[in-house]
Amino acid sequence: MSQMVKIPIISLVDLKSSNEVFRQNVVKQIYQACHKIGFMYLQNHGISKELVAQVFTHSQDFFNLPLKVKQQIAWQNEFSNTGYVGMERERLNPNQPGDLKEAFNFSKTEISALADYSVSLANKPCIIAFYAACTELANKVLQTFALALELPEDFLITKHNQQNHTLRLLHYPPLQTPPKPGQVRAGEHSDYGSITLLFQDEVGGLEVQTTTGDWISAPVIPDTVIVNTGDLMQRWTNDVFCSTKHRVMIPNDNRLQRSRYSIAFFCHPNDDTEIACLETCQKERASIYPPILAGEYLLSRLQATY
Repeated sequence: MSQMVKIPIISLVDLKSSNEVFRQNVVKQIYQACHKIGFMYLQNHGISKELVAQVFTHSQDFFNLPLKVKQQIAWQNEFSNTGYVGMERERLNPNQPGDLKEAFNFSKTEISALADYSVSLANKPCIIAFYAACTELANKVLQTFALALELPEDFLITKHNQQNHTLRLLHYPPLQTPPKPGQVRAGEHSDYGSITLLFQDEVGGLEVQTTTGDWISAPVIPDTVIVNTGDLMQRWTNDVFCSTKHRVMIPNDNRLQRSRYSIAFFCHPNDDTEIACLETCQKERASIYPPILAGEYLLSRLQATY
């Protein structure tokens, strides 16, 4: 591990403590994680491992369906960002070949529309419960961000109250043929929104880029959720919090012949939220980024990705 850089493991148990010192200690840990590397593992996060396991099972069942069945709910356009995304259709690194993965995306507002399709996962009670649990955890993280940034406790939560979040199920199939030059399972990229919650299976493969440009592994740690900050949070905080590039590499061992599954919950501000530098983040430098609406930024990034 380069220069002993590590992704911190932070317990949320003390956020409920009546002891203000304990609560502030968690806030400080999260601030440092977002400021120095932009990634952290959260323990005692409140989402049951049984619920996570159910979602992984449904994800595997969906991706095992024939391609022509999955294509019934194929992703159509960037304005909805919903549906099935086939192999190599997405290029997270636009300079490289398509990613060796397939995905299924949906948001809360589109769950009812997708539920009419028998192959959709949107009609599964555990999916709806999982979406709600991720939203609750995301709000908890946003609350700690606000405290860390010396903002009103509910400042960021109110900017996300329309729940324009995307739940993404991901499958990286075993490789049957050699990849194209430069092709990986997920190209290096930063996430677009405010924060991402990530759940991994035991296969792993995620790598995170440090501030020195080195890549470190983000291995699977049981009963934790990986949380990383995205582009809009970096813009909002004037680079106080960093949106870190990450990727999923092709393994060079027997994992090459195994499927990898992961679940990402992309937390995005309300589309009409203006992302402008927070006053509390202008103490050391003037505003770096011009204001932009959250919805406009997301749309521009999706158009580039697909």
